[in-house]
Amino acid sequence: MSYLLNALSMLIELAFEAVVTLLLLRVAAEACRADFNNPLSQFIYRYTNPVLAPIRRVLPNWRRVNLAALLLAWLAMLLKRLLLFAMLGIVPHPAGLLLMALAELLDFALLFYIVLLFGWSLLSMFAVDRRQPLLRLAGTIIEPLLRPLHGKLIAGQIDFAPMAVMIVLLLARLLIAAPLLDLGARLAMLG
Repeated sequence: MSYLLNALSMLIELAFEAVVTLLLLRVAAEACRADFNNPLSQFIYRYTNPVLAPIRRVLPNWRRVNLAALLLAWLAMLLKRLLLFAMLGIVPHPAGLLLMALAELLDFALLFYIVLLFGWSLLSMFAVDRRQPLLRLAGTIIEPLLRPLHGKLIAGQIDFAPMAVMIVLLLARLLIAAPLLDLGARLAMLG
């Protein structure tokens, strides 16, 4: 692939992954009942609601999971993958393309939680204002992941629960998302 195609593919990936990040934040914030008075929650709602509102009339939430946002995130990954294949002049098999988009969304969601958990853990070691909007939103989103291990992995002053959760998320990327992505890539090349 030429240098220009590499740069273009990087820009395509960045653009679509920014959209998917915003949609995943919406899903996670709604599922965890994040504080709507938080300026970040309001930002996420303001920029995702115009697109999600019409879809939510047809595809309502399931429990606290915003299915419309998940569908749009999957479609964004599908469109991203389709554009990347088109740049290479490859016509992928539809089944492989659908599976690749799903696997990429799963992998991206796992990475999203790993980065969020790592950043929250790192910031919690310093004397930062706990009322800061980013910390409040991150804490609300990752709290359900840490709740099962709360108080169980403490050694002295150090809580190892975030590290244990990150290891589980990394293993899920390696053992679930990566094989699905490989299977999707093999199926896509059959077309």
